[in-house]
Amino acid sequence: MPFLGQDWRSPGWRWVKTEDGWKRCEPFSPALEDGNNQLNDISHTVIITGDDENEEEYSTEDCEFAAKKRKKDHFRNNTDSQCFYREKWIYVHKESTRERHGYCTLGEAFNRLDFSSAIQDIRRFNYVVKLLQLIAKSQLTSLSGAAQKNYFNILDKIVQKVLEDQYNPRLIKDLLQDLSSTLCILIRGVGKSVLVGNINIWICRLETILLWQQQLKNLQMNKQVNNGLTLSDLPLHMLNNILYRFSDGWDIITLGQVTPTLYMLSEDRQLWKKLCQYHFAEKQFCRHLIPSEKGHIDWKLMYFALQKYYPIKEQYGDTLHFCRHCSILFWKDTGHPCTASDPNTCLMPVSPQHFIDLFKF
Repeated sequence: MPFLGQDWRSPGWRWVKTEDGWKRCEPFSPALEDGNNQLNDISHTVIITGDDENEEEYSTEDCEFAAKKRKKDHFRNNTDSQCFYREKWIYVHKESTRERHGYCTLGEAFNRLDFSSAIQDIRRFNYVVKLLQLIAKSQLTSLSGAAQKNYFNILDKIVQKVLEDQYNPRLIKDLLQDLSSTLCILIRGVGKSVLVGNINIWICRLETILLWQQQLKNLQMNKQVNNGLTLSDLPLHMLNNILYRFSDGWDIITLGQVTPTLYMLSEDRQLWKKLCQYHFAEKQFCRHLIPSEKGHIDWKLMYFALQKYYPIKEQYGDTLHFCRHCSILFWKDTGHPCTASDPNTCLMPVSPQHFIDLFKF
C-alpha cells in the first residue's frame, strides 16, 4: 500500500469519506479559519469575578493553559468519555517499516474501531458482545490501560441497553459470567499476572459486574399490549418456517415456551436434525449418536452434546472486514481509502475470533 503522507516521517494525511469519494482533510480548513477569526476577535484578557467581587485579570496564555488542563482532567475523570479516534478503520501492521514504527496491538484496534457506536446498531450488537466475551476469556490482560477502560465503558453501555430494551439478555449473562470468572482468577493471583491499575479498581469492577448480573437476573420482560395480529394467530406452516430460520438451539427452546403450539413445533425431530446438519459435519455427529427410547436418534440431545465438543457456526448481521490489498480493518458500510482497482475482490469478513488472531504475534 502506498504511503499517503508528506514524507516518511509524517503520521500521514487524514481522509474523510464523502458522497463524491474520499477527500483529504486539510489541517486548516475554511471552517477552522472562521473559528480562529472569531477567537481572535475576543479580547486578550478575561475578567473573572468571584463571590467577594474581587476581580482578577488573566492573560490569554493563562486561559489557554487552564482550558487545556480542564479538558485533560475531563477525559481523565469522565469514565463514560470515548476520547479516541473518529476513523472507523485501522491499518494492521505487524512489524516496523520506514513509514510506521512499532506494530498494531489488539488494544489499539479495539479503541480505534468505535465499538461504542457499533452496539447501537442491531446488526452489530451480537458481534461486539461475542468479541468482548472472547477478550474476557483470554485477552483481557493484553489490553492497555486505556483499552481496558474503554472495554468496561462499552460493557456498561451494553448492559444498560439490555436493561432498557430487554434485547438478548442471555447473551449478556454469558459474557458477564465469563468475565467475572476471569477477574476472580486474576485478582486471586495478583502477584502472578499483570493487571493494569490498582487492585482496588479491579475489585470495584468485579463488584460492578456482580451488580449487573443481579440486575439481569431480576429483569422483567415488558408485556406489549397489542390488539392486532399476534404470533399465535399465524398459521402452523408459517410458525414452523420461523423456527427453521433459527440457528441457535436456545432460541428455539425459548420460543417454544411461549405457547403450547410453539412447544409442539419446537420438539420436531426434523427441525433439530437440520440444525445439527447445519452446524456440524456428518463425521462429527456420527461419533456421538444418542438414540431415544424408541430407537430413533435424539437430534435435540445430540445438538447440545456436539456443542460441547465442536464450535457452532456463527451468524452476524454485520461484521468487520479486512482488505487484503491495503491491510486495513474496517466496518464495511463506512469503507476505507482503498488503492485497489477493484476493492470488492480484496474484502474478507472477519469473525470475532479472527479479529483477535490478527493481533497475535
